[in-house]
Amino acid sequence: MSLKIGLLSYRSHPYSGGQGIYVKHLSKALAELGHEVDVISGQPYPELDERVNLVKLPSLNIFEEEDRFRSFKMNYLMNPLSLFEWLSVMTGGFPEPYTYGVRVNRYLKKSLGDYQIIHDNQSLSYALLHIQQNFPLVTTIHHPITRDHKLELENAKNWKQRLSSNRWHGFLRMQKKVAPSLKAIIAPSHSSKIDISNEFSVNKDFIDVVHNGIDTETFKPNNNKKRIKNRIITTASADVPLKGLKYLIKALPKIISLYPDTELVVIGKAKNNGETMKLIKKLNLLPHIHFKSNLKEEDIVDLYASAELAVIPSLYEGFGFGAGEAMSCGLPLISTLSGGLKDIVKGSCYEIESGSSLEIENAVIDLFDNEEEMKRVALLGRKRILEKFNWRQAAKGYLAIYEREITRFSS
Repeated sequence: MSLKIGLLSYRSHPYSGGQGIYVKHLSKALAELGHEVDVISGQPYPELDERVNLVKLPSLNIFEEEDRFRSFKMNYLMNPLSLFEWLSVMTGGFPEPYTYGVRVNRYLKKSLGDYQIIHDNQSLSYALLHIQQNFPLVTTIHHPITRDHKLELENAKNWKQRLSSNRWHGFLRMQKKVAPSLKAIIAPSHSSKIDISNEFSVNKDFIDVVHNGIDTETFKPNNNKKRIKNRIITTASADVPLKGLKYLIKALPKIISLYPDTELVVIGKAKNNGETMKLIKKLNLLPHIHFKSNLKEEDIVDLYASAELAVIPSLYEGFGFGAGEAMSCGLPLISTLSGGLKDIVKGSCYEIESGSSLEIENAVIDLFDNEEEMKRVALLGRKRILEKFNWRQAAKGYLAIYEREITRFSS
């Protein structure tokens, strides 16, 4: 039976972050299996397969504005939702999950009967409680953002940073209220399932695990490109403590003392005056570290092909696309087993404890010194991704849950 699926995504940046990757590849895999998919997205919009329809629900998209104060428009005074969104951003909040929920609920009220299943991609907005009264609904929670918030607070330098973090994460109050009332939640890893249950007080019986896929046709080894000696690559939101980038940066001086040509390429951004850039300057590492952002998948694959090894120093991941893509590209991987990373990399990488610069130092030096070991780890990683993680298999897992929820809703 062919289904009409509405896939909700409050922001779906096509070139950074797991959300845009997830929406792009899941919708494509569902379409390839013969289903009709509408991605109903706020800004920034995703890049989608030609068989997938994009329904645009414009937000104010203030986060893309250089001068957010000047982004104000007089017509906001006549639109309470827009005024709330602008004021919330200007006072340090992140209103998009809530405001997207209001907009998508309005859209779906006009679309009753158009969709057989609605699949929410972690907006966890109040609107879902209304939507699940009118449609069969499943919700993906990649991981509870409460973990990000706690680590930010632990790493805050002063009360201003703690206040800012609390204000930004204000949407968590909404998510904690909504999640326990949802009837079907999907997690990308067993670790995420446990954390969702604990952090959001959700009955484990309402949570299914479906591993994400990796696009192994795009992310594959390129033997025609020469690897740059002693180049390390990582994927990290530089100023997000959860990603553990500072531990990799602190490991570099010792590595560089033995391998002076060592360079680190970070797929991600760093704020000019953020903690990460301050650390890099303090350690005199500016010539050795390069940040790359807003990259297309082809650019990322090209960077992977240029590196000798990848390091994922994360303190927590719900799944870990960066690790999976590096493995799929045939790069030897050094990684923690934090959170959902364990489901992906266990037994197929050079495993390290999270939060340890010393373990990163030793692992990188060991691999730089042993070309045969690098080849062995690289082959293990590629083999694991090919065998265990593909989007077609993931889509079939989702479809089984969709059909169960459609039956339950109809009964």
